[in-house]
Amino acid sequence: MAHSRKRPGAAQKRGRDWRRIDLHLHTPASKDYQEPHISYLDILRQAEARNLSLIAFTDHNTVAGYAAMKRHLEQLEMLEKLDRLKADEERRLREYRRLLEKIVVLPGFEFTATFGFHILGVFSPDTPVTFLEHLLLTLNISPTQLQAGSSTVGATADVLTAYKVINQAGGLVIAAHANSGNGVIMRGLDFGGQTKMTYTQDPNLHCLEVTDLEKHGRYATRRFFDGSKPEYPRPMRCIQGSDAHRLVRDTSSSKHLGVGDRVTEILLKEVTFEDLAEVLKGNDFSLTRPFRGPAKPADFVLVAREEGPSIVQSFHASMAQRGGHLNRILQDICAMANTNGGTVYIGLSENINEKIVGVRDHKNSIEFLHSAISKHLSPDPNVNIDSLASQGKAIVRVIVPPGRDLPYAMDDKGFYVRDEAETTLAVRDEVIRLVERRVKENIALEPPLEIATQYDQAFTAPKEVTRSTLTDGQVDESPSAPRTGVQIVASEERNGTIYHTVRDLRNGNLIKNVTKSSARKLWHYAITQVESNDPKEEDIPWQGNIAVVDERRRENYSWYDLALRDSEGVHIYYGVTDSGMNEQWMKLVEKHGEKHGR
Repeated sequence: MAHSRKRPGAAQKRGRDWRRIDLHLHTPASKDYQEPHISYLDILRQAEARNLSLIAFTDHNTVAGYAAMKRHLEQLEMLEKLDRLKADEERRLREYRRLLEKIVVLPGFEFTATFGFHILGVFSPDTPVTFLEHLLLTLNISPTQLQAGSSTVGATADVLTAYKVINQAGGLVIAAHANSGNGVIMRGLDFGGQTKMTYTQDPNLHCLEVTDLEKHGRYATRRFFDGSKPEYPRPMRCIQGSDAHRLVRDTSSSKHLGVGDRVTEILLKEVTFEDLAEVLKGNDFSLTRPFRGPAKPADFVLVAREEGPSIVQSFHASMAQRGGHLNRILQDICAMANTNGGTVYIGLSENINEKIVGVRDHKNSIEFLHSAISKHLSPDPNVNIDSLASQGKAIVRVIVPPGRDLPYAMDDKGFYVRDEAETTLAVRDEVIRLVERRVKENIALEPPLEIATQYDQAFTAPKEVTRSTLTDGQVDESPSAPRTGVQIVASEERNGTIYHTVRDLRNGNLIKNVTKSSARKLWHYAITQVESNDPKEEDIPWQGNIAVVDERRRENYSWYDLALRDSEGVHIYYGVTDSGMNEQWMKLVEKHGEKHGR
C-alpha cells in the first residue's frame, strides 16, 4: 500500500505495556457470518471501541476477508494518487488511516483439518495474500473452496500436518476453541487419550485458545495443561479470543460474541507481529492474561498461589541462608530440572491466608540467587530469574526448564526429584532412570516419530480403557491405572525386614528394595497400608471395576487411594491426585465427594 502513513499491521512503537488482542475474528468473508452487510471499517471501529491494539482476521479456510480490506484500501489510495477521490471515498480513506494507526491487523485463517478440528494460522502483515492462499491449497483446500469461507471443506490435511505447515511458513499456530466444539482437546469425542496427547503436545503448536480462561480450580483447561500431568508434560500457554461472527454480541444468545467480547491482554514492547510471536512462543506465561473489563486485572502470582504447590510449582516466603530457606529453594530447582521443570516463587508461602512478604532488594537477590545456583548445582541449569509484583510486593520467580543434561545434583552429591508437591532425594533406581533418560534424549534430539507415523498411531491407538472380565463372568470397561501416586507391586521379607518394590505411577519407574524405614513420605504411607491395613477385595466399595478406598484432605487438596480389578487381580493405588486421573476416575471421585457432602 502506497500511502505515507502506516499500512495495516505497521509497527506501532509504544512503551512496554499491557495490550488487548483478539486473534480470532471472522468477517463477512466467512459463510456463516451473521451480519454480512457490515463493512471492514465497521470491524475496525468496533475494535477501536473495545480498545484493541492487535487483531487478526481468521475466516474459515480463506483469507478473502483480509484481502478484500486490503484491496479496498489500495483502490482508495490509487484514486487519491490520481486525484479522483470523491468526498465519501476521501472520508473512508481518512478513517482507514486513522484506525490503522491505532490497530494492527494481521492476516490469518481458521483451517478445518481432518475430522473437523479447527486450527488458527496467524501471520505477519508482510505476508502476501497469494502466499497464504497457496498455503491453504497445500493443506488440501480445493481451489473452488478457496473463496467460499465455509467451515466444511471435505477431506483436508490432518492436524499434525497443519501444525507443521503453518509453523514452517512463519505463522503462529493456535488450536482454536480447543476445549469446546471442533477443538483438539476433543471433549466428548471417542478418539482415545493418545490422540489428545499428540494434538496438544506437538512442538509445532504454539498455544491453545480456550473458552474458560477466567475459570479457576482443578477443572480449568489452563490448569490441566500447566505441565503437572504426566501425560502432558509440556506446559501450554492458553489465550482467549472472541471467535466473533458478528460485530456486537447477540443479547439473545451468550454464544454469539462480537468483536472484543473475549479478549487476551499481552505485555508487549511494541505492537508488532514479531513481539506477539516472541511472547506466544515463549515460556513466560505471566505475559498473557484474560482481560476482565473494568474489574481488577488478574494477579498472576495470586492465581498460582490459589492453585497451590504441585510437581511444577513451589512457594518460599524467604530465601535467607539462615534457617535453610536458600537450601530448600536450591533443592526445588534441582528437583524440577530433573523432573518436568517448573516455577519457584520466592516472597510468599503456599498458605493463601498468610500475608505476602515479598523480597527486599529483589534485583540484588536475583543476582545472589544466580550465583548460588551456579555454585551449588551441577551442571548449571539454564534457569530464568525475574520478579513480578503482587499486592505491592516484589516476588522473585525462578522458571526452571526440564533439564537436558540429566541428572542434576546439588553440591555434587544430592540428586533431587519432584514427587507431586514435594522435593525428595532420588534413590538409586531413580538416578539410573535419569541417566537412561539423558541417553535417550541425546540419541533422539528430534521427535522420534515422523508426522505420518504420529498420525497413524493417534487414530489406531486404543482408548484409555481396558476390557476385563469380572468375577461373575461379565465384561466391563475399566480405566487404565492413574498417572500419579504409587503402587506396591511386590513385597519380600528377608531377615525380618520387608523389602518392597514401588511403582511410581507418574513415570512407571520401579524402585526396588524400599523398606518402611527408608521410604519417603508417600512411599512410607503406602508401605504402612500394605503391611498393616491392605483392604480385602470384598470390603472395597466397588463401582463396577473401580473404587475409592480412602481419601485424605488438607486444606483444598485431596489424595485418594483407588482400587482397580481386572483379570490379573486387584490393584491398589496410593496417594493419587486429580492431576493423574482420566475422566472415568474423575467421575468416580466426584460421586464419592457428593456422597460425603463435598
